[in-house]
Amino acid sequence: MSRDSHDEDSESGRGAEREHAVQQSAEELLRRRDEIVEGPSPQATEQQRARGKLTVRERLDILLDENTFVEIQGHRRHSSTAFGMQRRRPAGDGVVTGWGEIEGRTVFVYAHDFRALGGSLGESHAAKIHQIMDMAEAAGAPLVSLNDGSGARIQEGVNALAGYGGIFRRNVRLSGVVPQISVILGPCAGGAAYSPALTDFVFMVRGVSRMFVTGPDVVHTVTAESITHEQLGGADVHAESSGVATFVHEDERSCLRDVRYLVSLLPSNNQQLPPCEGHDDPLDRPNDTLTGTVPADSKQSYDMNDVIAEIVDDGEYIGVHSQWARNVICVLARVAGHVVGIVANQPSVLAGVLDISASEKASRFVRLCDAFSIPLITLVDIPGFLPGKNQEHKGIIRHGAKLLYAYCSATVPRIQVIIRKAYGGAYIVMDSGSIGADLSFAWPNNEIAVMGAEAAAGVIFRKEIENSSEPEETRAARTQEYRDELMHPYYAAEHGLVDDVIDPAETRRVLARSLKALHAKAAPLAQRKHGNGPM
Repeated sequence: MSRDSHDEDSESGRGAEREHAVQQSAEELLRRRDEIVEGPSPQATEQQRARGKLTVRERLDILLDENTFVEIQGHRRHSSTAFGMQRRRPAGDGVVTGWGEIEGRTVFVYAHDFRALGGSLGESHAAKIHQIMDMAEAAGAPLVSLNDGSGARIQEGVNALAGYGGIFRRNVRLSGVVPQISVILGPCAGGAAYSPALTDFVFMVRGVSRMFVTGPDVVHTVTAESITHEQLGGADVHAESSGVATFVHEDERSCLRDVRYLVSLLPSNNQQLPPCEGHDDPLDRPNDTLTGTVPADSKQSYDMNDVIAEIVDDGEYIGVHSQWARNVICVLARVAGHVVGIVANQPSVLAGVLDISASEKASRFVRLCDAFSIPLITLVDIPGFLPGKNQEHKGIIRHGAKLLYAYCSATVPRIQVIIRKAYGGAYIVMDSGSIGADLSFAWPNNEIAVMGAEAAAGVIFRKEIENSSEPEETRAARTQEYRDELMHPYYAAEHGLVDDVIDPAETRRVLARSLKALHAKAAPLAQRKHGNGPM
């Protein structure tokens, strides 16, 4: 054999070896990718489904537009060697991070994988979350977290706690910059519970989600009280009692679909306006049914949701904290295709009074809308603040002041509509013109006063009524006199406190035109580090 032939055979052999090596590398990459996608084991997947829960990949498929998810750091594993952890190093370290699209708009997401180390948070796990949060901030895009983890990884000690600290710090840094949405799809206990509490919205699922700082076992040890996970931190508890849950759903699929709908109503960041959509609902559609919906007698109740459904596009809206503090309604909807936030008293619950919980609910909603350039519409039918020792001792003054502070600070377009009655300090707090509403409208049967006519007459004419031979007739006469003098529907308009008295049937048209006029509103801010709102 010649030297040339030998060299050719050697080169051919090396080429085959390189080709084989490349093929092996490609096969190894595919194997590792399959491991990342499939999870730790089929048994872990079966256990997840036995708990009635979807896998992390199934959740992402529902949340995001098809074939848009891009995963990063999927190969990452923890480096802990304590307590035999070196033998348990699942790919991804219990959390999936990346980005995708919702209706064509980029969102960043991290999702715990309970199948891998119970979704517990360790140093590497936390570093992945930190990176995706930093990317959401840099890109100016919403952040969605799918929470299904057992909390801090005990085997990694203080490093796990520091990981949570990094998440909390970023939650606060992103607050008011990009929308942050937390979806609770399993346990979320201890320090883990504080991250959702720092975000803008919290979704929960009945029978699946549970959140608490200390679990039932600790509660029993400390207080001797026996309580289940659901009773302590289930979805309904946080929706109705604590106010932690913004939305509650019956199953994961409907929950994730509503997350998609919510994202469609929000801007990507605080430098953009919310998405505007085309619609077929005429701007000048008359609201003739409203006259029959709202009783003329201010003491009769009705459902304010019926009023909202009549004036927004196609009657569609999403209620925020709809099961908590139900005496005030906060919703996101569209009017003329533009997203609006609506705050409204609910006469069918506690006559629509403001109490501590309602004040907190409405004030946070107002701040949310202001942070993300969502115009505010306030529908007023309020008899005042809830009286009583319990409310006073628990701080109705400072909690009510939170709503006042939120409205006074808001620079987005603000429109007030007085549906029926507006009494006392509560009238001022519900975005009256005196605290900065751009426009104030009132229906023809409005009653704006310091208090109701009967109560006012009882104070002003107390001695006359007491000394009268016919006190009830005197009271009735003086009540009517007060009503005629200070509470007739045009009194506030005559004094410039209401911009116009409108026919209820014109409400949608008036709101649409007003929003259009205020669309480019720009309000200068005072030069200061930050305000110091009520505690």
